[in-house]
Amino acid sequence: MADDTRIERDSMGEMRVPTHALYGASTQRAVENFPISGYRFPRRFLHALGLIKEAAALANQELGLLDPAVAGAIRAVANEVASGALDDHFVVDVFQTGSGTSTNMNANEVIATRATTRLGSAVHPNDHVNMGQSSNDVIPTAMHVAARAAIEDDLVPALGSLRDALAHKAVEFDDVVKIGRTHLQDATPIRLGQEFGGYARQIELAIERVRATAHGLEELALGGTAVGTGLNTHPSFAGRAIAVIAERTGVPFREATNHFEAQAAKDGVVQLSGTLKTVAVSCTKIANDVRWLGSGPRCGLGEINLPPTQPGSSIMPGKVNPVMAEALLQAAAFVIGADATITVAGQAGNFELNVMMPVMAYELLESIRILANAVRAFADRCVTGITANRERCAATIEQSLAMCTALAPAIGYDAAAAIAKESFATGKTVREIARERGVLPEDALARILDPLRMTAPGIPE
Repeated sequence: MADDTRIERDSMGEMRVPTHALYGASTQRAVENFPISGYRFPRRFLHALGLIKEAAALANQELGLLDPAVAGAIRAVANEVASGALDDHFVVDVFQTGSGTSTNMNANEVIATRATTRLGSAVHPNDHVNMGQSSNDVIPTAMHVAARAAIEDDLVPALGSLRDALAHKAVEFDDVVKIGRTHLQDATPIRLGQEFGGYARQIELAIERVRATAHGLEELALGGTAVGTGLNTHPSFAGRAIAVIAERTGVPFREATNHFEAQAAKDGVVQLSGTLKTVAVSCTKIANDVRWLGSGPRCGLGEINLPPTQPGSSIMPGKVNPVMAEALLQAAAFVIGADATITVAGQAGNFELNVMMPVMAYELLESIRILANAVRAFADRCVTGITANRERCAATIEQSLAMCTALAPAIGYDAAAAIAKESFATGKTVREIARERGVLPEDALARILDPLRMTAPGIPE
């Protein structure tokens, strides 16, 4: 066992650490204290953490607080952390100390160990790598930086792809008239293109909501240190370090207006999570509609044809299921559940610090990642391949009792209702009964019962 481990020390004493590990005693304590889930912070978060450590070292060097050689070694290794080259050495469970101190120290120790090797002289995890920082301002900063980048790089483009695919179908299906439905019952006609245009607008609004809410993450807590007062950091440190982060990411990050708010509360994260939940609700509506519209193929609504992606049953040959819609529905359910976790965690801002930041960061970043992936897959593998079942749409229109709605202004509500009741009882169409009763001249009847005109009643005759 001695060959596989080495002795490391921290302020609490000695710890046996795996020989190959770049981390030290503090990280090993956390590994042993928190064998809870096996979940680790995602790549986005570690990228942000590396970027913060690099920016901090540069700022401290420029302020004359950190030797240029030490700063250079820290920056080089922090860049490796940001790139993902050292991910195997980030071993702390997400369910840990509520400030994320264990993960911040994991980063500090990994960077210090590797920087020491590069430099040939000691680089200290606290005195050098963590200079001018606290876990209490680093972890919320990493959360904001990671989520803001993931929104812009992953989620918004995925939503844009879905919006464009739906908008294309809205144009393609503009001449397909079908029955509308309210309360799951037949209603007046609508064009299939209008239906898909509504979906496209839902996603367009989702993009606007996400972008607007994501701006709330642009204030960073860095510089507040332990409780928001900025103790043990240079007054110019935060501004300099955040300017580097903004330059590297292309996002206009800035120092928090009020560091006490930035560390004690995570309302911006809770708000963004609520917006992601709203997007998930929109996706649920669209995915469910697509499932219903494509149900069948013989005994369902069958108004659209979904592209076959894989066999749908292990027992029923030839069955094909709406699997892409179902995957999106499950992703949406995950996001809605994650929002509940983030909401509860957001309430844990006790005095000067929120103490559930690790799980908030994990759930937020996973929500963005899973939603983005599911949305893109749904757009690429389902929506783009949808075709209209024109014959089915036309057939259900003529059978609908809701055609009576267009007759009501001409013959009165009660007379139109009587026709609807007879149509239901006899199986005859509204057009056939109206013609038999002679309620209107044939040309007027044809004009009023033209389903295309019903989808745009303002067009001239």
